[in-house]
Amino acid sequence: MGMPITIEIIDSDAHDDDISKIFDYFTYIDKKISTYKPDSEISLINQGKITEKDFSLEMKMVLRLSEETKKQTDGYFDISHEGKLDPSGLVKGWAIFNAAEMLKKAGFKNYFVEAGGDVQVSGKNQDGQPWQVGIRNPFNREEIIKVIFLNHGEGMATSGTYIRGQHIYNPKNPGQPITDIVSLTVIGPNVYEADRFATAAFAMGKAGIHFLEKLPGLEGYVVDNKGIATMTGGWGKYTAGY
Repeated sequence: MGMPITIEIIDSDAHDDDISKIFDYFTYIDKKISTYKPDSEISLINQGKITEKDFSLEMKMVLRLSEETKKQTDGYFDISHEGKLDPSGLVKGWAIFNAAEMLKKAGFKNYFVEAGGDVQVSGKNQDGQPWQVGIRNPFNREEIIKVIFLNHGEGMATSGTYIRGQHIYNPKNPGQPITDIVSLTVIGPNVYEADRFATAAFAMGKAGIHFLEKLPGLEGYVVDNKGIATMTGGWGKYTAGY
């Protein structure tokens, strides 16, 4: 993942082993799909050392979902870049969602799973209140500019340049970085949906927020390069502790 991971289970019957299983899952996925590891499956594919017939089930799933997302975003989500495959814009949210589903299947009802700022929640926090998640100021990482209340098991994902630098490009204008926006956050029915559409919308630049406005079940909040924020029509319900 290349980023820290946080797991919190509020239910009283949770044990260290329950959390260890989730970290083991993230480690497993990281070894397969991390572009940072030269011996991961995706790296070996990019090196031409693994052919399609030998792809793992997880890899086949991620590539299928990536192609599906490409079609749904008019090509703005594209994992091909300079002849290499990089599904990072989707796989983090997908892995977080799967980890949360593991907790759900284990019988837990109140938990928080986060990796690199992308979040999936369920139930309530330790105070019996909705989970509260902060959005960092893209110009000052020590400052929180919005606090979001997640009440109904939603997921949230942020795409931007202030953690990993410039890593999202407009696939319709190869090689040109996105410079008119610096941060885009999406809230969706789960973190997988939020993550993939956050990546695609960021690649659209300022047009991305209008794209999100048209998608049912998603809300967005974008900060442009001048520090001006724009949000979709239903965003306000997540800032008022509805």
